[in-house]
Amino acid sequence: MSTQHPDNVATPFFSDSDILAGEAEVKEAFFVFSQLGCREQMWDSEGKEADNQVVEKLLSRYLDFFTKNRLGRDFFLTYRVPNPSVEKAQGKILLETLHSIPRAFDVARTAGLDTAPIFEVILPMTTSHLELERVRNYYERVIIGQKETRLGSEKISVKEWVGDFQPESINIIPLVENLEAISGCDAIVSKYLEGKKDLEYQRVFLARSDPALNYGSTSAVLLSKIALQRLAVVEERTSVPILPIIGVGGAPFRGNFTPLNVSNCGEEYPSVQTYTIQSSFKYDHPFRDVANATDMINHLHRRPPLLVDEKMAMGYVKKIVKAYEVQLKEMADMINGISVFVPGRRARKLHVGLFGYSRSMKGMKLPRAIKFCASFYSIGLPPELLGLSALNEKEFDALHGLYTKLDDDLNDSLKFLNMANLGRMPPQVRKGVTKVLEWLDYEPDEDYSEITTRIYDNFLAGKHTHIGEDIKAAAWKRKFLG
Repeated sequence: MSTQHPDNVATPFFSDSDILAGEAEVKEAFFVFSQLGCREQMWDSEGKEADNQVVEKLLSRYLDFFTKNRLGRDFFLTYRVPNPSVEKAQGKILLETLHSIPRAFDVARTAGLDTAPIFEVILPMTTSHLELERVRNYYERVIIGQKETRLGSEKISVKEWVGDFQPESINIIPLVENLEAISGCDAIVSKYLEGKKDLEYQRVFLARSDPALNYGSTSAVLLSKIALQRLAVVEERTSVPILPIIGVGGAPFRGNFTPLNVSNCGEEYPSVQTYTIQSSFKYDHPFRDVANATDMINHLHRRPPLLVDEKMAMGYVKKIVKAYEVQLKEMADMINGISVFVPGRRARKLHVGLFGYSRSMKGMKLPRAIKFCASFYSIGLPPELLGLSALNEKEFDALHGLYTKLDDDLNDSLKFLNMANLGRMPPQVRKGVTKVLEWLDYEPDEDYSEITTRIYDNFLAGKHTHIGEDIKAAAWKRKFLG
C-alpha cells in the first residue's frame, strides 16, 4: 500500500514543488500503480487536503490504463477518513468522503467500467467496534438508504431522480494507534464481526509510527507482535480471514522498511498481509531498487505470526515506557526547537488527537512522528536508543527472543549516532544511552557526525540561518527525512 506519509527528502520528478499537494498527488497515484507496481494507494482525507474527485481525474487522464487495469479489482484506492470520536471538527469531512464513494462508482460506470473503484475506508484512532459500526451504518442507512426516499408531490424516488447508489456496502478498516487499542484490537475486531455473515475478510491496520513516538520504538514492535498473535486467534476462531496491515516507515524508529531491507519486516511480521510504502521508500532510493522491492513484497506469502510470551513482552513495554518518558521530557524543548527547521513535504491540515497528533501528554508537547524523528536524527541521537536503559543486560539479551531483528534495527540506527553531541545532552539521556551502548557494537559515520555537530552547535548558539539546509544534508545521507 502506497501512502502519502511525508518522510521523503527528495522531491519526485512529477512535482513542481517540494510540497506535494493536489494534482501532484493524483499523478503520484498513477505513478505507483503504473510504474512501481503498488496494488493500493491510500488517499488521505484525514491529515491533509485531499481531492475527492481523484477517481474522475485518474480515469479521465489515464483511461486506457484503467480500462485494462481496473480500479477496485486490479488496483485499489482506499480512503483514510477522520474519526469524529477524536476529531469532531473534522467529522463532516468523513461524511463528505463517504458521499463521494457512489459518485466515484458513477464516474467509473460512465467510463464503461463496472467495478466499484472505492469500497474500503480506514478509520484512524479506532478504540471501539462501535466507531466502526457508525461508519458502516451511516453509509448503508443514510447514503444507500436515501435512494428509496420519495420527494415532492410527485413522490419521485431519489434513485429515479439522480440514479442508483453503488456500492451498497463498504468495508471499514480499523486503524489502532494507542497501547490499549493495539493490545485490545482482537476484542474490537471480534465484536465488530458479530452477526456479519456477509464479510469475506476483515483488514486491521496496526500503526507503527505514533506508538513508537508515544512508547518507544521497541515497545511499538512488541505491541505489534502481541496484536498480530491475538488477531491470528480471532481468525482461527471465527474462520473470517483477518488481513493485517502494518504502517512501517523508512526510519528504523518507524519500522526500518526500505527497498533494500524489505525482508527485515517480512521476517519480523510474517502474518502481515499489507505493508505501507511511504514517500521515502518511493523517492529517496533508485527507481529500479524501489520497483524490485515492490515486486518482492507483492510476492510475499503470509505465514503464521512469530509467537511471543505476551506477559514478558508487556512487562518489557511497561519498563521501557517509564524510562522513555523520563528521557523524552529532558529532550522535549530541544526537539521542539529543532523541528521548526525540518522541511515540510505534504500540504497538511492542523492535526489534533493522540500524542502523535500534536497534543500535550504528561506535560509535553512534541511534533508529529516524522518531524520528531528528523529532529532526533539531526542532532545525532537515534531515538531507538531511548527507554532501553530500563532493562538490564540479561533482559536485553532475552528481548532478542521477542524482537528478532532488534540488532539489525539498532545497528542501522547507530550509524546516525554522534558521540560528541551525546556527551552534551541531559544527564538522564546521556547515562541511559551510554548504558545501552555497552551492549552494542557500532561505528558512527564521521561525515554524518560533522553535520549533526554543526546543527547542534548552531542551534545552541542561536545561529539558525543554515540549520534547515544542514537538516536536509543529514537527511540525504540517511535516505529519509524522518
